[in-house]
Amino acid sequence: MTETDGNDKVADVREEPPKEAGAPAKPLYDAAVAETSGHGTAATADVPSPAHKPTQLCGYLYKLGMKAPLRAWKCRFFSYDGKKCHLLYYRTATDVCPLGSIDLHAATFHFSMEAEEGIFEIKTPTKPYILKATNNHAKMYWLQQLQRKRWEYCNNASKLQTGMILPSDVTDNHHSTEGDFLSPVKTPTEVVGLNFALMPAPQESTALQNISLKHPWKEIQNTVRNICGPKPPQTISKSVFHFQEAEPTTEVEVSAKQSGKMSPSLNFARKARKRNESPTSSQEKNSHEKNNSPQLQIQAITEELKSQKDLVKLLHRALESAQEEKRACTEYLHAPEEEDRLELIRHKVRQIVDLRQRGEVLEQEKLELEQCIGLKESHIGELKEHVQLLMEKNSAKQQVIMKQNEQLLIQIDKENTSSVGRETLQRQYRKIDSLMDDINAYKTQNQFLNSEIHQVTRLWRNTAEKETALLMKCSYLEARNCQIESKYLIALRKLQEVLPYLDAEYSEVIKRLIEDALQSDIKSPRQPSSMHYSPISEYDDYGFMIIPEYEVEHLKLLAKIQALEIRSNKLLTHDVVDKPLRIKWNNMGELSHSVELKTLVRCGIPTEHRKRVWKWLTSQRIRICDNHYKDLLRKCENAQHPASQQIELDIHRTLTNNKNFSNPTSEFIQKLRRVLLAFSWQNPTIGYCQGLNRLAALALLVLEDEESAFYCLVDVVENIMPAEYYSNNLAGSQVDQRVFKDFFSEKLPRLSTHFEQYKIDLSLITFNWLLVVFIDSLVSDILLRLWDAFLYEGTKVIFRYALAIFKYNEEEILKLTEETEIYQYLSFFTKTICDGRKLMNIAFNDMNPFPMKLVRNRRAVHMEKFKVELVELENLKREYMKSKQDLRSPGNDMGVSDDDEDT
Repeated sequence: MTETDGNDKVADVREEPPKEAGAPAKPLYDAAVAETSGHGTAATADVPSPAHKPTQLCGYLYKLGMKAPLRAWKCRFFSYDGKKCHLLYYRTATDVCPLGSIDLHAATFHFSMEAEEGIFEIKTPTKPYILKATNNHAKMYWLQQLQRKRWEYCNNASKLQTGMILPSDVTDNHHSTEGDFLSPVKTPTEVVGLNFALMPAPQESTALQNISLKHPWKEIQNTVRNICGPKPPQTISKSVFHFQEAEPTTEVEVSAKQSGKMSPSLNFARKARKRNESPTSSQEKNSHEKNNSPQLQIQAITEELKSQKDLVKLLHRALESAQEEKRACTEYLHAPEEEDRLELIRHKVRQIVDLRQRGEVLEQEKLELEQCIGLKESHIGELKEHVQLLMEKNSAKQQVIMKQNEQLLIQIDKENTSSVGRETLQRQYRKIDSLMDDINAYKTQNQFLNSEIHQVTRLWRNTAEKETALLMKCSYLEARNCQIESKYLIALRKLQEVLPYLDAEYSEVIKRLIEDALQSDIKSPRQPSSMHYSPISEYDDYGFMIIPEYEVEHLKLLAKIQALEIRSNKLLTHDVVDKPLRIKWNNMGELSHSVELKTLVRCGIPTEHRKRVWKWLTSQRIRICDNHYKDLLRKCENAQHPASQQIELDIHRTLTNNKNFSNPTSEFIQKLRRVLLAFSWQNPTIGYCQGLNRLAALALLVLEDEESAFYCLVDVVENIMPAEYYSNNLAGSQVDQRVFKDFFSEKLPRLSTHFEQYKIDLSLITFNWLLVVFIDSLVSDILLRLWDAFLYEGTKVIFRYALAIFKYNEEEILKLTEETEIYQYLSFFTKTICDGRKLMNIAFNDMNPFPMKLVRNRRAVHMEKFKVELVELENLKREYMKSKQDLRSPGNDMGVSDDDEDT
């Protein structure tokens, strides 16, 4: 027969290197030394005390081969490896190399009542394993111990890998045994544990048909080791393992003797060994000493190491406090004047007061937490009482059922005594007893399955918390990587500015570095709701290019630096800022104007809520008719508007860095054309003005529906923006430029003086900002956050953000001392804005106060001045035209030449 064993996916288990002659058998060595966690097995109690270290879980089980042609039971020796949470299996206990292993850390356990006695199943993510114990008692013991081992390994691994204690760890450690619904199973020492493993192997394990032909090399290694290795006398109940176990003790003691002194841990181990010696035979005494000495030494050395670590921590803290005190004293002694010393003392007093206040706050939090714990404990007590009452009630019901069954049986016995014989009654009694046994067995199965579900749920929760912690750490590391890469690009940009002054060799190297940096990709930010990183993408959620394509090379570097910094800020603020805000938006029901909603809108509306909020804001200011938009579209089909030619020219120049408008055949292009034509019929006094195409395009990207985008455009032009903002002479836009200059001189006096000194005209930069509300000037993330507040609060948001943009770059602008440099920097300085939250804080905090009433008053004043200037300009125009007509009159002696007429 060939050996199958079902090890198709476990064949890559690392083989142990061949050992010298006389080396101990691997499973037995693991059985006593490798495992130090879990519950006791062979000669230990079921629930060990803290002072007792449990031994290894090991024993013989039958394993069912998974291959169909040779599906048979094979006797195998199983041993648990606590370092990897693997269940190793060998042909015999004296083998060196395992035939395979079962990974338990992600496995589940199951058994069926319909199966044969002792059969249970271990399901791993790769394959299932079917095992059989000698009886049901041993089966339940193996299942319970494997459950505990899996839980202990996963719990410890989560702490070690994340480097922190998860909130669930504290709770689960206290309830690791209470959470098991299955009561502890008594250890079947006759079939599991080291005592059983040291006995001669079962005949099934040494039979020829039990040899694994699938692993011939391992079988040869094990056979050679068993033949060549020294065999202990049959009269002494020792294995090779006992000799190996004594080796660490001998080496430690010899090294201690050579050094001339004995450590306290070795003294403790020797004393413990002497105390544990019993007046038995010399062979049992030596065996007991060899078993306990390494464990006692390890325990003593571990305790001593722990105490030394605690002492080092205390000394570090004392050293830090002493250094702090030394620095404070040094500052005090080196202060030049008495007033400085007094100021240092006052500073320390303020620090003390601050620390006291923090201590009081922490004490208050501690009291609140204690009260909360007390309430939870009382609630837990009530629940336990309720459970106890339910159990008592269930027990009472079972007793009543049993009594009724007895009465029924008695009644049946009385009624059928005459007709039914004694044998029939006994047969019925046996059937009832069998059914009761089945009921008890199913109860045990249900308890075990409840325990398995409970533990798997706890492990899943811990894994989710661990994954969250790792994702947070990964986000932080990726943010740091983005920051480092952006600094590298900034350095390249600085070098790019001095390329003409460098040697040709260095210039070529720098150019290659810049090309390599521009060709590298940036991962798009991961979605907040996803636990994995999204694939690499060139576009954001609304189709804007993450790194816009510019023809000028220094703008390409700026765009990539900006994208890196924005990504870094998103990763760092996602869990701290964005996630709580998203939770608030998710919990928000019906929308209504409030201070809380205003604050949330200023911080930015999440992508999944922006469409709903924009529609609601539009409906608050404008009446939406069902068929009005369709009627306007029918007008567009029946007649051509005068502005249609200009619309066609501007449509293909709209949002060129957005994938939805870059393709001429895109559906968004068709929607934009219909929205602009419908608006030209809706508002004939304006018709169409350059800039409206970008307003409508942004509304289409967010709202998606062209009718909603049309009403949003109407709302912006007719309700939010002042009158005549998009008229033929752009009167409202020119007035707002004058209003902005007033605010600029008041809020940013240093920059205003600087611009006046170098005769910088702000309107050359800001006119397009205000006309199209910063579209094509800011990156999409900051732009959409600005538009959220703009639709909610009105045009004062435009002035706030325009001033904030200059404030954000104030120091850099003040460093420029030439007119051409200033204009050149102002042409791209919005590409250097990376921190949207910082810009928002400047706009809504540093620029205060900024009431809408003040904006209206300034507009009214400048509108009057502007109208007066328009009248004067009209008068000058009339006088000029009149003078030209007088020159052309027939009675005038002076002729008008062609050149004069052209002039």
